[in-house]
Amino acid sequence: MHVDDLLHRALQLEHLSTEEGVYLFEQAATAELMFVGNKLRQHHVPGNHVTWIIDRNSNTTNVCIANCKFCNFYRRPGHEEAYITSIEEYKKKIEETFAFGGEQLLLQGGHHPDLGLSYYVDLFRQLKALYPNLKLHALGPPEIAHITKLEQSTHIEVLQALKNAGLDSLPGAGAEILADRVRRLISKGKCGGQEWLDIMHAAHKVGLTTSATMMFGHIETNEERIDHLVRIRETQAMKPDEAVGFIAFIPWPFMDEDTILKKLKRARNESTGDEYVRMIAMSRIMLPNISNIQASWLTVGKEVAQLCLHAGANDFGSIMIEENVVSAAGARFRFTADGIQDAIREAGYEPKLRNQQYQFRELPDNIKQQQLDREAMIVD
Repeated sequence: MHVDDLLHRALQLEHLSTEEGVYLFEQAATAELMFVGNKLRQHHVPGNHVTWIIDRNSNTTNVCIANCKFCNFYRRPGHEEAYITSIEEYKKKIEETFAFGGEQLLLQGGHHPDLGLSYYVDLFRQLKALYPNLKLHALGPPEIAHITKLEQSTHIEVLQALKNAGLDSLPGAGAEILADRVRRLISKGKCGGQEWLDIMHAAHKVGLTTSATMMFGHIETNEERIDHLVRIRETQAMKPDEAVGFIAFIPWPFMDEDTILKKLKRARNESTGDEYVRMIAMSRIMLPNISNIQASWLTVGKEVAQLCLHAGANDFGSIMIEENVVSAAGARFRFTADGIQDAIREAGYEPKLRNQQYQFRELPDNIKQQQLDREAMIVD
């Protein structure tokens, strides 16, 4: 194998093997990967715009029996800090989100042993009845697997019922690393890697747009990282012709603060900014059938995320009005609507507000007014 040959094939949108991807990741210079990643980005998403979104990441419950060793957010059933979010609390959160210019609720939670399909169907119906324009980007494959087991049903039946109740799209939560060796050690209570992929394929079959993720930098090997990308690519290739399938891919480094993995000295986050930029480029190279690659500024910060926009990423994610899970493990970065747009401009791109389907949205009036007020202050 030769780096130049592999990069040339990547530019031709060829599907590189796991072995070839590992070779590239370990042997190619960062500048080479960035150059090819950026070329592929321009092929998939031409132009000089970078997208971003306003949404809120809220949690249905923090009760969870999955017992993941990287999670500080969950509480066991019966814990004094355990909760299930009430409709009144959702109303407050949604109305605040609308006031900030958002239209979407990213709604996730733990594997609660008592919350089955009827709970989520009723919740989604209530929220859509109260707020017909609300977009629900909710749950994720591990939660779908958990609900399916509780109901002794099928993935298709559960997903169709949730879609009928108001689910608009399915996040890529809980992918971590899809290798079962890794999952047995860090998230044994969650679905296996193949079931995660099967649920995403089922979501594509019922017409739900999904995203895919990867949490790296803990106990996985380079081969397991790249194989994760290959398996997502293969699942995307199986989608029905009329389906969007995976609309985006988002990798982020493991956040280790106070996690069991770190306390047991099994893993700690030693990922560098350079490694993250390389993973963004490799994501673009290994996933020629997924259009959008998102840089996770929440976990790597503004400057590294800006570099990623020159390495294959075309999206900067959300301003995150609320986020609890990753923050509980050490993510400390924050953006306002002005801040995220300024960061995109500083990197040489034009910011464009989007929805979950990656369609452009007009800036809400309150954000437009804030920008006009700010510009007036600068002129004065």
